[in-house]
Order: sequence, then C-alpha cells, then structure tokens
Amino acid sequence: MTPLEAQQLLDQAERIASEDDVHAALDRLADEIGRELADSFPLVLAVMGGAVVFAGHLLTRLRFPLEFDYLHVTRYRGNTRAGEMEWRVLPGQNVVGRTVLVLDDILDEGETLAAIRNKLVDLGAAHVWSAVLTDKNNGLDKPIRADFVGLHVPDRYVFGCGMDAYGLWRNLPAIYALKDA
Repeated sequence: MTPLEAQQLLDQAERIASEDDVHAALDRLADEIGRELADSFPLVLAVMGGAVVFAGHLLTRLRFPLEFDYLHVTRYRGNTRAGEMEWRVLPGQNVVGRTVLVLDDILDEGETLAAIRNKLVDLGAAHVWSAVLTDKNNGLDKPIRADFVGLHVPDRYVFGCGMDAYGLWRNLPAIYALKDA
C-alpha cells in the first residue's frame, strides 16, 4: 500500500471514538483495575503488537507496584481476517504462582484471548485477569469475557490506538472503522 492509499483509507474511515473518549476510558480502566489488583503485585503482560499503545497509556495511570512483560501471539499477520494462531513469544517463568493481567487491544471473536488465558494457566499463573481497550459488539458467543473493558465498538473492522488496518495506522490517537464495503 502506498502512502497515498493509506491516507485515503483513513480519509474514508469513520471515527467512532475520539482521543478524548479513549483517554476517559483509560482513566476509568485504571481506576477499576486499581481497585481490583492494587494489592496483588500483578505481572502485567501486553499482547504485542496491538496492545503496545494501550499498555503504554494505561501503565502510566496505574498507581501501584507491578511487573511488566509481554507476549506475542497473532492470528492476523497484516490481514483483516483472522487465521491460525501463531505464538511468537511466550512469557517467562515469572508467570508461575502470579496474578497476571493481560492487556490486549481488542476482544473480537475471543479466540486469541482465551488461548492466552489457557496458556498462562498451563504455565502456572495463579489467577489471570484481562483488560481490553475495545470489545467488539459482534453478537458472537465468545469463549472469554474481558474483566475490564475500555470501549465497546461496532461490528466493523476498527483501527487506531494500537489496532491496525492492513498493518497501518496503529499510531492514531482515536479509533476509526473502515468504510463498509
């Protein structure tokens, strides 16, 4: 995709959550997470690469001691349709016996987050919590529900705030939806 095509993609998209909406959701999430996990010294794991923006903004709002690491599993590989699960980086031994908070950009079908939860339990986590910036209102019976949700988004392909469209626009401070086909 050329820079011009990328710009046209954004120009034709619909903004569904402003930067202010995102920041308000992050503030609320930090309060909710703090009330629940502040005394547990959690291991916080960001799911790369989509959660990098979400994690960066959320971590600065959490006012309690925590340990931070990441994991990398993907189903999209630059596409807008999910494929097979590919584990790229697993968390280390610091999971054993810990309260773990997984941060992800979006809860879409729930397959990835459910697989992450199951993997962390298999690796010895004492308790696994999850926080997502967005939860897609797609009407599916998802195999997992996030413990903490920032924003609900429509059943469209969304991007910005760490989520990408064709590998692009993770850097946007607001959330957009691709133009309906």
